[in-house]
Amino acid sequence: MPITSSALKASRQARDRKARRQPVKTTMKTMMRKVTTAVASGNKAEAQKYLPVAYKAIDMAAKKHIIHPKNAARKKSGIAKIVSAMK
Repeated sequence: MPITSSALKASRQARDRKARRQPVKTTMKTMMRKVTTAVASGNKAEAQKYLPVAYKAIDMAAKKHIIHPKNAARKKSGIAKIVSAMK
């Protein structure tokens, strides 16, 4: 447990920031998972349907500084590569 008042405040701020970041990060991961599961099941139409939704979720996380812009680019490139590699 934090002892000083500044440590207590920092703990509160960290808790509040995490609560704000969590839904965006969860949405991003869920959309990426939907694309990868569609690819794994061999459903190309579904994978292509979820691809722009996943892009939007990744871009939103980068815009809100939850992930680094280069990390966002890497994630988008990775899911695009697995979708385009489908037969």
